[in-house]
Amino acid sequence: MGSDTTTAIRPFAIEVPQADLDDLRERLGRVRWPRELPGGGWERGVPLPFLRELADHWRTGFDWRRQERALNALPQFTADVDGQALHFAHVRSPEPGAVPLLLNHGWPNSLVEFLPLIGHLTDPRAHGADPARAFHVVVPSAPGYGYSAAPSAAGWSTARTGGLWARLMRALGYDRYGVQGGDLGAYIAPAVAQADPGRVSGVYITAGLGFPTEADVPGMTPEELAHYEGMRKWSAGGLDHHALLRRGPQTFDYGWADSPVALLAWMAHKFQEFHVAEGAFTDVIDRDLFLANVSLYWFTRTAGTSSWPMYDTEESAWPEGQRHVPTGVYSGPPGIRRLAELRNDVVHWPEDNPGRHHFVTMESPGPYAADLRAFFAKVG
Repeated sequence: MGSDTTTAIRPFAIEVPQADLDDLRERLGRVRWPRELPGGGWERGVPLPFLRELADHWRTGFDWRRQERALNALPQFTADVDGQALHFAHVRSPEPGAVPLLLNHGWPNSLVEFLPLIGHLTDPRAHGADPARAFHVVVPSAPGYGYSAAPSAAGWSTARTGGLWARLMRALGYDRYGVQGGDLGAYIAPAVAQADPGRVSGVYITAGLGFPTEADVPGMTPEELAHYEGMRKWSAGGLDHHALLRRGPQTFDYGWADSPVALLAWMAHKFQEFHVAEGAFTDVIDRDLFLANVSLYWFTRTAGTSSWPMYDTEESAWPEGQRHVPTGVYSGPPGIRRLAELRNDVVHWPEDNPGRHHFVTMESPGPYAADLRAFFAKVG
């Protein structure tokens, strides 16, 4: 667990210099656009007309200061935990008896992922929900993301991050708390329970548990086998960012750090692949919310430093979870519950929650908050 030391927690506010905003607009105003490749749609990557329109809006219509004010409306802090400089938001509920809850963002995302959700959790009364099911919310930025310092050496892991979060929650005075996570957070959230099983009440995962692998094939039912084949076809059609970032994150980061359009295209490509409905991802995720996330990566130059979960691994693997505390999910499918239960005490596995995007809290914060409350009502 390390030395278990946390230095003084200090208030923090995001203040992007005006010179950085001016530089971003200047770069967006002199893009050297490529030719459109044949193929149409998203088959060869982000369509040129889509990206040109998005870049133009980023330059002329997007209001970073408005997004900055929304982020700074959340009480934010920094702290050094075991020598790692961390950034986090800590939003306390006005409701007595609120339950502490640790939220874990995904990749390539940030604190922005939870902007639409936090109010539903901390002040359910204002959203027509039961005030007895309120949460005090803690949202740390993972190492190398946003305003948390990047790992200083190779070999960082989600287990190590989980240990840091356990110590952070202890430093904040929480003896008992719940943990949530999606995408990268689906790996970190179980790691928090493994590091702090006596204090964690339950782990709530957006999705990802029970994903079948080649090793599961011999024991599959015909229905599960058909499900597995469908998942393989879907994954084969995407850009394998795990393989890309495992081998050359430094190479690609030169483009992401120097060209806002290179970063925008990379982010748009991944958000589109994470979209499971027809049309563009901007049909379900607010365009300015997406650009707030891209902007945060741009201003903090963290597109490369955020890739450690991929480059410090030898191969891609689905999150496995843990057996220390009960587990619930927002969306069981496309996972298989029988497989998830091999490594988790699953007590909550809905089949029909709404969601058309991988980052569902950015799309459907109300239903997500309702289901999260339902899970923690079961585990206490």
